[in-house]
Amino acid sequence: MHGDLRAVDAATTQTEPDDFDAFWAETIAETRSLPLDLTVTPHVTRLTQIDVFDVSFRGFGGTPIRAWLRIPHGATEPLPGLVQFFGYGNGRGHALRDLRWASAGYAHLVVDARGQGHGDTDDDHADGGPSAGGFLTRGIRSPQEYYYRRVYADAVRAVDALRSIDGVDPARVGTVGASQGGGIALAIAGLVPDIAVAIVQAPFLCELDRAATLSTEHPYSLLTQYFADRRGDTAAALDTLRYFDGINHAKRATAPALLSTGLLDGIAPPETVLPAFTSYGGEKTVVIWPYNGHEAGGDLDEENALEFAAAHLAAGAPTRTSASSLR
Repeated sequence: MHGDLRAVDAATTQTEPDDFDAFWAETIAETRSLPLDLTVTPHVTRLTQIDVFDVSFRGFGGTPIRAWLRIPHGATEPLPGLVQFFGYGNGRGHALRDLRWASAGYAHLVVDARGQGHGDTDDDHADGGPSAGGFLTRGIRSPQEYYYRRVYADAVRAVDALRSIDGVDPARVGTVGASQGGGIALAIAGLVPDIAVAIVQAPFLCELDRAATLSTEHPYSLLTQYFADRRGDTAAALDTLRYFDGINHAKRATAPALLSTGLLDGIAPPETVLPAFTSYGGEKTVVIWPYNGHEAGGDLDEENALEFAAAHLAAGAPTRTSASSLR
C-alpha cells in the first residue's frame, strides 16, 4: 500500500449529546417509514463495458434523491457495491463522471447531496433561521432542522436503495468518499452497523467544535462567519454540530476502514481529521501524506482504495448477461 501507514493517537475535544443514538434512531426510522419508491432507468451512453442507470429513491421527508448507478456490462453474479457522495457543493454530476469503480467490478451508486451544485435533487425543506450563506450553516440552531440531518438520512437511504437492486449483493455494500463525501462516508459507517467497508479520504465534518479556529478556508470559514456575526447563537450551533460530527459517528463504526489525510491540508486540517481516525471503532488502516494537502494521496490514494476494497469486498471479473433484470 502506498503512503505512510501509521497508528494515530489524537485526542478529541468534541463531546456527544446524551440523546445522540436516540436522535439518529428516530431520524432513520422516520425516513425509512416512507416508501423507498426506487426507480432504476437505463441511461443510454456510448460505453460498451459499463452500463449506466438513472436512479431515484426517496430520502428524508420523502424527497426524491437522484443518483447514477454504474455497473460492469454483462454482470451476472451478485456484485459488491459502493455508495459515494462527492465534495462540498457537488452532486452526482455527469453520467460519465468517475467510471473507476464500475470498471473494477463494483455496482457504484453516486448520489446527490440535496440542493448542491452539479446535481439534480432539490432541498425542499425549509430550514428557517439565518445562515452564513452556505449548506454548512443551514438550520444550524437546531439538530432537527440542520441541513446535514437530511443529507445523512439520505445517505442511509442510499445504502438501502443499492442493497435492494437486483444483481447487488446486500452483504457486500460499502461506502467511499473524499472531503464532504468522506464525512458522509464516516456517518454511514456509524449509522449503518452492517456496512461492509468504509473508504474515507480527507473527511470534512470532523472535530466541528474546533474546525472554525483550525481552518480559515471555505467551507469552514462559513462557521467562522456565522459565529462572528451571531455571537448569541454560537452555543446552540455548537450543540447542534455534536450530532453530526464525524468523531461521534466514527466511534460507532465497526466496518473495516481505509482512512487517509494530507498533513498540509488547509480545508480539512489534520487536527480535525486525525481525532476521527483515532476514534474509529472498527479495524482501520490509516495512511498519512506528510507533504500533501486536501488531495491527500491523489491517484495513489485511489490505488490504495481499489486494493482495500478488493480485499474486503472480493470483487471479481463479471460474467456476461443482459442488464435488463435490474429494476
